[in-house]
Amino acid sequence: MSGPTGALVGALVGGVVCLCVPWLVARTSEVARGPRLLPGAVLAGAVSAGAAGAVLDSGWALAAVLVATPACVALAFIDWHTRLLPSRIVLPATGVLLGLLALEWAVTGDHDAPLRALVGLVAARSIYWVLWFVHSAGMGFGDVRLAALLGLVLGRAGWAELVVGTYAPFLLFAVPGLLLALVRRDRSLLRAAYPFGPFMVLGALVGLVAGPGLADLMTA
Repeated sequence: MSGPTGALVGALVGGVVCLCVPWLVARTSEVARGPRLLPGAVLAGAVSAGAAGAVLDSGWALAAVLVATPACVALAFIDWHTRLLPSRIVLPATGVLLGLLALEWAVTGDHDAPLRALVGLVAARSIYWVLWFVHSAGMGFGDVRLAALLGLVLGRAGWAELVVGTYAPFLLFAVPGLLLALVRRDRSLLRAAYPFGPFMVLGALVGLVAGPGLADLMTA
């Protein structure tokens, strides 16, 4: 379903499912819901799911993205404002994704992709758990839970998507802060605390859209 058709389906469905983002935010946090939250969430969902749909060649992989999209948009918004990733969003979304993988296995009889997704969950969660265990002051356990959710989606898409999507958040998080500190000549910016969840979500999108291409460049 990749190409223009996948992009169109992803954009339309991604925008529609993100209509629930203001409700998710209100239900799980005390962040004020401004008038721009709904159109911003719909736009973010449409753009991200549309971009993923343009490159994913499996309808099941796109379905996994669409299940995760409203949760990820809501989590990125909440974490940016509160530095919290509510488990009341992360865990149900992960459960729905696991159910989707079980359904795919039952319907198609193909176990390779669902098993790869489970490997993605375990691998991504393990990496973030180690980072949290070593330096819990710099990473919350909500990031570990979110890594499991994103690992499922990335693993379902492919190995290259999983590797790039797991690694990209660290670059996306570090490079802008370093450049800002250099431009302003202010080292204190390097010690400032910033939420990591939005960068995890953005990095996962980079992995989905550009993972195979970037993996080829790194191994060339």
